[in-house]
Amino acid sequence: MNLEESIANGLEAMSIPATAEQRRRLAAHLELIAKWNRVHNLTAVRETEQMVVLHVLDSLSLLPHLGPARTLLDVGSGPGFPGIPISIVRPELQVRLLDSSSKKCAFLEQARAELGLGNVGVVCERVETWKPVERFDVVVSRAFADLSDFVVQAAHLVVPGGRLLAMKGVYPFDEIARVPATHRVAGVIELAVPMLEAKRHLVALEAA
Repeated sequence: MNLEESIANGLEAMSIPATAEQRRRLAAHLELIAKWNRVHNLTAVRETEQMVVLHVLDSLSLLPHLGPARTLLDVGSGPGFPGIPISIVRPELQVRLLDSSSKKCAFLEQARAELGLGNVGVVCERVETWKPVERFDVVVSRAFADLSDFVVQAAHLVVPGGRLLAMKGVYPFDEIARVPATHRVAGVIELAVPMLEAKRHLVALEAA
């Protein structure tokens, strides 16, 4: 089974519609990561087949929970997760990928250009000091920081009424207990990722 077929099977299991071109771009993203990984340590996952489940499908498990968002910021994007897979499958969504590592930002710029992602922008800044002109409907983090740190560092990037979405592994009881009083936990959703046995949860945070 080739990479595009693995992606197609995963998308079908998650009931996510995608065109042949979108599947090609998802596969091309992973192939580009594998190429860069030979020189730069972008991700500890080395095999593209493993990346399908651990990165692409895991990222796309977020899709049903984005609501009517028009803009999304991916904080600590690394090699582009979850922002790039989401931008490919939801081309109408304006996505910004933020990372403080110049090496990772260089990769993200290369990926944006090679994959032809006109709805994606790359920002090489620290999240707590970046002051964009316009804020975002949804700000997402995946394995970025403790919930309390995420709130403190990223809350200024969300529009009034918008949400912070943190992708976590096991149910983060301790982290939830430390969420600052400025915000409340609007929901904790267990995410289903095909072929992934590990627990995954999404924590939605809103201004109190």
